[in-house]
Order: sequence, then C-alpha cells, then structure tokens
Amino acid sequence: MSLTNERAKRVALLWHGDRVTRGTVRLEDHRLARVADSLRTVGLEPQAAVYNDDFADEVHEQLLHVDGVLVWVNPIEQDRSRAKLDSLLAEVAGQGIFVSAHPNAIQKMGTKEVLFRTRHMSWGSDVHVYPSPKELKEQLPLRLAEGRSRVLKQFRGHSGHGIWKVSSYPSDPRLIKARHASRGSVEQIMSLDQFSAACEPYFSDASPMVDQAYQERLTEGMVRCYLVQDRVAGFGHQAINALFPSPPGAPAEEAPQPGPRLYYPPTKPEFQRIRRKMEEDWLAEMLRTLEMDVSALPLLWDADFLFGPKDAAGEDTYVLCEINVSSVYPFPDDALEPLAMATRDKLGYF
Repeated sequence: MSLTNERAKRVALLWHGDRVTRGTVRLEDHRLARVADSLRTVGLEPQAAVYNDDFADEVHEQLLHVDGVLVWVNPIEQDRSRAKLDSLLAEVAGQGIFVSAHPNAIQKMGTKEVLFRTRHMSWGSDVHVYPSPKELKEQLPLRLAEGRSRVLKQFRGHSGHGIWKVSSYPSDPRLIKARHASRGSVEQIMSLDQFSAACEPYFSDASPMVDQAYQERLTEGMVRCYLVQDRVAGFGHQAINALFPSPPGAPAEEAPQPGPRLYYPPTKPEFQRIRRKMEEDWLAEMLRTLEMDVSALPLLWDADFLFGPKDAAGEDTYVLCEINVSSVYPFPDDALEPLAMATRDKLGYF
C-alpha cells in the first residue's frame, strides 16, 4: 500500500502532568521532542498525551483514537501510584491499541521482585523477599548476622525512593545502621522496630520488600544497559551512585552524592562483554524464567548492573540491580532511531 493511500499512524507520547500542561504543551518544546522527531522521520504522527488521575477519562478518550501509546510515567507520581493509569492502559490495549510498556510487562519485569525470580541466573545474587513487616523483623537480623550489609527495596519505586542500605551496629545488636538511597540522605542509627515502622508503607497493597546483598564493588560504578525490545541500543555509566560509601575513615555523612550518568553507543568497546551476555544469554533466560514471549518486551527498557566478584579467569561478573520499564528517560541518542523503527514495525505501517 502506498503512503498516499494510508493516513499516518498516530502515536501518543504519554507522560504525567497537570491540567495547564495538557492544554498548552507542544511536543517541540518538551523533553520528548527528539522522540517525536524520530517518529515523524519514519512516517508516524506523534501527539502529546499528558496524563493525570484527575482527568483520566479525558486521556482514555484520546487514546482510543490513536494507534499506539509510548508511556513515560514513574511508578509513583506526586505520591500517587500508577494503579489507575495501568488499568486504563490495559483496557486500551484490549481495544487493539499498541501500548508500551504494557502493564503486564511492567508487573513481570519492572518491579524489584524480578531480582528474586531471576536470582538463579548468572546475573543473580543473594536475594530474599519479605512479604510483610513481620517477616522483615524476624529475618533481617539473621541475614545481618552473616556479616554482610543488605539493601532493602520496595516492590515498585524510582529515584532511590524506598531503597535502604542496612548494616549491623557493632557495639549494640539491638541497633542497625540504615541509609536511604534518595539524594541527600545520610546514615542513621535506629532500632529494628524503628526501621520496620519506617518500612511499613512499602508493604501497602500486599506488596513485598526485596532484600539483596550489598555489592562491595559499588565504588566501581553502575552500568545501565538500554534495549529496544531485544537489542542493546546503548549504555549509561554512573561512577558515583546511590548508597556510595564515604571515604575510608571519614564520617558516614561525608558519602558523596550521586554524579551524572554518561551515555555511550552500543558499540562502546568496554561494554561489549555485557552486550554479548545480554543479547546471547541473559535475555533468553529471563524470558523463560518470567514466562514471557519476546514480542511482549517493552519497546524501550533498561537493566542496571553492578560489578560482581571477578570470576576464576579474572573477568568481571555483573549483578542485576534493577530493571526499568515504566519511564526510561533520559537514554542514549543512539536508541532514538531503533525506537522509532520498532514503533513503526509494531504498528504495521506498511
């Protein structure tokens, strides 16, 4: 079919905002302007879809008149979860409109539980799940008694919210050292009861908390692997990230704050080992473990890796820290063209 006989497929770029923004925003002025330009380059027609629970019905009506939706909304926005939005997106997808990331994919890949479900993989680590504050209070001391710090993570969050590094307090077994991962946080000394109480909100809606062993090579930085569906589309590297320790001998409050993430193309030589692992090994194993088909992968997603212990040959190993699918931004420019082409292909343009 020729392009002259078929209208351009419409793609809504959806993000969270307020009523004023919905009424005035222009894609050309938004941070997603380059995404919109890339979509136009492959013959698609992007449009802004500013979302808020307060006018969800209006957005729902808009989405019923597009062919696809690309979503950038964090798990928590202005103290609200994505529950209402996810329900709306699932309903829209049920009408035959393409949605990425689909709420089902987010539930399987984009929560911290993926660390537990894939712990047997070569990217896995020592991971446990606490279904309730009761299990946390009972089992955390046993884990800390093994001598290794733990990182506790709420089921679904972003930007370090609900993530805590917890260590034993040497001179008093009734106390722990705890540091929240959000920017500007400092280490606190508290009782287990106090810490458990602080974590209670994370267990709302019957959500568990995930407990992962702290990785001692955190000081070597974190590598973020960006994918468009099943192909690596770029990398990010952050030298100083959340929970970075203070210098040896310095007070805990002198721990450096997270620095910028630097972005690289998928061909960057020092990241080729992790690229091969992802494309040739991890991805297929993850899909089997999560009982997903490759077609269900989000168009744009990323996986964060910390450096694990060196292997017998002295090569780096990698430990999965989290997978992000709800709102992947910013991302390398190298992913723009693959994202646009994958969107076009999903919509069956030709």
